[in-house]
Amino acid sequence: MNIHSRIIGTGSALPERVVTNEQLSRELAERGLETSDEWIVGRTGIRQRHIASPETSSSMLATQAAREALSAAGVSAESVDLIIVATSTPDYVFPSAACLVQKSLGISGGAAFDVQAVCSGFVYGLATADAMIRTGMAKRALVIGAEVFSRILDWNDRGTCVLFGDGAGAVLLSADSRPGILASKLHADGRYENILRTAGNVSGGGITGHPFLTMDGPAVFKLAVSVLDSVARETVAAAGLTLDDVDWLIPHQANLRILQATGRKLGLPAERVIVTVDRHANTSAASIPLALDVAVRDGRIKAGDRVLMEGVGGGFTWGAVFVQM
Repeated sequence: MNIHSRIIGTGSALPERVVTNEQLSRELAERGLETSDEWIVGRTGIRQRHIASPETSSSMLATQAAREALSAAGVSAESVDLIIVATSTPDYVFPSAACLVQKSLGISGGAAFDVQAVCSGFVYGLATADAMIRTGMAKRALVIGAEVFSRILDWNDRGTCVLFGDGAGAVLLSADSRPGILASKLHADGRYENILRTAGNVSGGGITGHPFLTMDGPAVFKLAVSVLDSVARETVAAAGLTLDDVDWLIPHQANLRILQATGRKLGLPAERVIVTVDRHANTSAASIPLALDVAVRDGRIKAGDRVLMEGVGGGFTWGAVFVQM
């Protein structure tokens, strides 16, 4: 019997503090930066974001999202033998956020590790977990995207600080005789490492390099739209299907204009593109599983639906996973 993996539960976690564009504009004005709700919405589609408190870490949000996914599936944490956390903002240099989640869930023994592919991290993690389940290395896996990007933002840079938020999303994968993950494709091109990065490090007890996120917005936009289009087509074709077989598209929630341009290039109507960037902003590796959980819980995505999830992020990385729920 062929072994496949299926998503049997989804979950999410968002910090309590919600910062609207109006609130953020007032806070930035105190720093001498001018912005407005109209300016932010017009360029990004973002209306608000969640910001973590100083005591809230990525692993805490990841654990909360994992518990929700386990509850939705109706299974206990003890059945999980693989945890993958996609994050660019882990609690520590090491141990991994995944090991901290494992500890918080009260389990041990199974593999646990982090994936660093920035905003593509969740699809990288999902493809990795699928491969491990299909080869018999795991039977049940938590794949989580969790970020506290507010910690690496330069709040004096209007071009980047308005774009991001904090949160976590999770899925629970289980071995199954029925195909769930139909195909996945992952790519990277390190030649573009300079257009989106946080080029700092810890050395000798201090920070070396630049500790804040920097981005060449036009370059990222141009490359993102191009690779999201190509990887979507590549992944659907690998499943032996066509774009007409896609019920829902969940792109990385970076910018409403990127989401709209991607949908148009793929010929998918706007009502089949899941959009949460307006309420979550860009939560990097957490954005796709957060959007998936929203659409599952509000009843749009149902059992049997085919969902194409695709991410693009610093590295430069991109990838897609085509799933039948």
